[in-house]
Formats: sequence, C-alpha cells, structure tokens
Amino acid sequence: MTTTREITLGSLRLGGANPLFLIAGPCVIESEAHSRKMAECVARIAEEAGVPYVFKASYDKANRSSLKAFRGPGLAEGLRILGRIRSDLNLPILTDIHEASQAAPAAEVADILQIPAFLARQTDLLVAAARTGRVVNIKKAQFLSPWDMGNVAEKVVSTGNHDIILTERGASFGYNNLVVDMRTFPVLRKFGYPVVYDVTHSVQLPGAQGQSSGGQPEFIETLARAGVAAGVDGLFLETHDNPVEALSDGANALPLSQLGQLLARLKELAALVRTWGTRNLLQDEQGRAELDRNE
Repeated sequence: MTTTREITLGSLRLGGANPLFLIAGPCVIESEAHSRKMAECVARIAEEAGVPYVFKASYDKANRSSLKAFRGPGLAEGLRILGRIRSDLNLPILTDIHEASQAAPAAEVADILQIPAFLARQTDLLVAAARTGRVVNIKKAQFLSPWDMGNVAEKVVSTGNHDIILTERGASFGYNNLVVDMRTFPVLRKFGYPVVYDVTHSVQLPGAQGQSSGGQPEFIETLARAGVAAGVDGLFLETHDNPVEALSDGANALPLSQLGQLLARLKELAALVRTWGTRNLLQDEQGRAELDRNE
C-alpha cells in the first residue's frame, strides 16, 4: 500500500503511517450554540475512540438545490463562530470556500480550507487557497476521474504548498444518484497526498427531493468499512444530533448517536489494514534484498 505524505496540523499528524483520522460536524452552521454543542459532542466521542479529530462546518452553502434553502450565517459571522470554537475547544477547523476572495479571511480561522467538489477545477480558487499556507482539502468532483486529480493537485503545488488532502465523495451515476468506485482510493494515494473518504456525501441522492437532496444513510457504515479496508487515511462524516430537523443535508447525515460505535469498529479495521500493509511492505523489502544478494 502506497504511503502518503504526512501533514502536521498542530499536535495532529495526518496521513503517512499515522492512524485513521476524522473530519466531522454538521453540514452548515445552524447557530453558534448548535455548532458548539456538536463540536463538543463529536470531539468527546472521537477522543473516547482514540481517533484524531478535525471539526467541520460551513459558513455558507452556496450550491444548495433551491434558492429558498438555508445557506448559513455568511462569511463574517460564520468565521467568528468557527474562531470561537477553535480557540475555546482547542480544535482544528475545516470549512469551505467558494470564491478566491474568501481564502484569506477563512485562513485566519480555519486550519484546512476545503474546495467544494463542484469547484475542484477552478484554478484561481485553488491557487488562492494554496497561497494562504493552510492545508487544502480538495473534494474530487462528481464528474472527474481519480487520475484527473493529479492536474488539480498541481495547481496547489505550483504555489509551493504541498499540504494537500484529496477527498472522494462519489461520482454521478445517471440522475440523482452517486456511486463510489473503490479503485479510486489506490489511484488517489499514488499522488502521495493523504486520501479521505467523504462517506455521507457518497450516500446523497442529489436533488432527489425536488428542492433538496435525498439520501441513503443506512449505507454509511457499509461504505465506510469498504473505504477503510481500501486504505484511506481519513474519513469525512457529516453528523447531526437530529438529522430530520437539520437545515442542510439531513437526509444523508449520520445520527450523532451512532458515531461512537461506528468509530470504534472503523478504528479496529483501520489498525488491521495498516498492520497488513506494513507486513507486506517489509516482505517486499526483504524480497528485494534477497534478489540483490542472489545477483
């Protein structure tokens, strides 16, 4: 299994030979109180499971299905809320940016700037995010192949920033449906950057409810296990304490009550996969050494 680049994020070490990490939180900032509650709860669950954790939430969902859909508090208020969560709870923060002008202010608060899937080929946006010096998490677009992400990553690297995460979130399969090809993960890992699997967006049914997206959250654990078995470095999960009442992406969110058990199972599987990968790597090295001696 290809070893990816290690990224240092405060006390966290992401990628490389490090344990599985988690990026999780509500889709959007619904209120300061709710976001803080979610950050506290998920952080506690992740700590109990022994899984490194990054809090995520969006200050603006600019690509909602309907004009009437809730978008969030906006840039200024959203970053203020995220900044309080970061300082008060000592948590690394991930949030999306949609325009190049948002990169610099978001970087003052966020440790990881995320490029939404629909914007993965937007050169100016990628370069602006990279120039902040923050880690750049690029969602693979639903219309891109995994090998296309090499060109996308090169746009970030052109600035001298090599702190890149590549995230798979499903590919369009006909109308209102997404599928995940597990072959994507080894392809993405060959670029050398940590690879994350966005499980909850992979069970989304885009636009399936007319003015909003549907989802199949009953398949979250199945796909999460498959991604971990395929060797991803981290998981991205949108979770909510009451998905039915969530203001964005509730149809595909993982209920918060299920997160602890899921993380425990996935951590165990990830440890097994890493042990297997290390053993195979050692066997390969020993085999090469034996060939050298025989020659």
